[in-house]
Amino acid sequence: MTENIVEPALLHTPLNSAQDYCEALDALIGIARRHLRIFDYNLEDGGYNTLQRFELLRAFLLAKRGNRLEIVVHDTDYLTRFCPRLLGLLGQFGHAVEIRETTPQAKSIYDPFAVADQANYTHRFHYDAPRALFALNDVAGSHVLIKRFEEIKQASEPAISVTILGL
Repeated sequence: MTENIVEPALLHTPLNSAQDYCEALDALIGIARRHLRIFDYNLEDGGYNTLQRFELLRAFLLAKRGNRLEIVVHDTDYLTRFCPRLLGLLGQFGHAVEIRETTPQAKSIYDPFAVADQANYTHRFHYDAPRALFALNDVAGSHVLIKRFEEIKQASEPAISVTILGL
């Protein structure tokens, strides 16, 4: 007897505004179950300083001890100055959160993206424009972005770490 296994439908949703992009990132984080990879210029235009984003990321990190959040940015200034909640997550979940900054050889990459697990992603086509894509159940597209993320990560270095010093 053969069972019919129904694969989830591939869904691509075009995004045309910064608000659409932020909402898609929130939805992406909400469906993540194991691993979030985020590449951005500096996190300024993605809503990373909002309470809602903090709560979504915190819930993701609390869901399972093995969950991982990896962030690579070109510039950490905005993050260190305007995203204290995100830095708080780094302090609380230092075992699961990594923030890196690209080296000069990777500074020419201009299209932010985030990948949840192995099949879902948002991909902004240029950090200066709001046009983007939200993809669900796109394993092939996700794997291309995961490979790209790993290449960018190789061309980056640890940027921010939160350590507690005491006597």
